[in-house]
Amino acid sequence: MSGLSWLTILNKRENFRAAFRGFEPAAVARFGARDVSRLMGDAGIVRNRAKIEATINNARRCADLVAEFGSFAAYAWSYEPRKHSPVGVPPEAVAMSKDLRRRGWGFVGPTTVQSFMQAMGLVNDHVRGCAVGAEVTRLRKEFVRPRPARHTANTSASRKTEPSRRRRAASLRKTPVRF
Repeated sequence: MSGLSWLTILNKRENFRAAFRGFEPAAVARFGARDVSRLMGDAGIVRNRAKIEATINNARRCADLVAEFGSFAAYAWSYEPRKHSPVGVPPEAVAMSKDLRRRGWGFVGPTTVQSFMQAMGLVNDHVRGCAVGAEVTRLRKEFVRPRPARHTANTSASRKTEPSRRRRAASLRKTPVRF
């Protein structure tokens, strides 16, 4: 729900969590026209049809990233900036935004992606000397970054799980969206 005051969004966070099924992409990916109508009538969230429909679409596209990278986290962390830059939108946020748009995602401009990266700890924009920034730096050093899954064609487990992931991602991608 970019483009609005972050305080507005934060104050409605629990309403969003309830309305969007705990932010579970697979659950949101199954939303249809009735759910859009329900969400448009929910005074506890920001009711913008384009953003609601984009959220559902993005949840469906998320399955593609999981099938390709093993997890959304592995995809997101592949855009971790190599150097600290407390000013401006990092080029990695611009690149991630472009890639998500290329993959069919909506409402994922560079500023929104940068905010996501901040929230997830991919970037630490705190100015040097800031106590919170020091704590984020410490936590980032301890954090084990997710890596894209390596699917080995020789194992029977990978032969079973990889095609099912692909089928699930394809079925979500092909699900007609009728709003």
